[in-house]
Amino acid sequence: MTTTRRRVLLIEDETLIAMLLEDILDELGYEVAGVAAEFDDGMRLAETGTFDLAILDVNVGGREIFPIAEKLAERNIPFMFSTGYGVVGLPMEWQSRPVLAKPFRPDDLEQALNRFFPV
Repeated sequence: MTTTRRRVLLIEDETLIAMLLEDILDELGYEVAGVAAEFDDGMRLAETGTFDLAILDVNVGGREIFPIAEKLAERNIPFMFSTGYGVVGLPMEWQSRPVLAKPFRPDDLEQALNRFFPV
């Protein structure tokens, strides 16, 4: 019996953080569906990509990620924000969304993922 791994899109402009997220996701049994380090690439993937969840750095290349979050919400694709400012750093309309606070540990990411995909 083959089980399909959940696919996660990463939008993160810090290479080391993206690599860390990729490694942790792989260890937790997830597949990385794509990584975007630039806003336009992230928007393109958000509009057309096939994945189960997205992790969005709040600031990518000096641009806020919220238009991409809106696109994901329109497509009913779950997502979480990743930021060093926590939930208080988000505009009010996004503060109900899950946040992976930077710096994070593997357990923090696992707990955040479990909110979407309970084990």
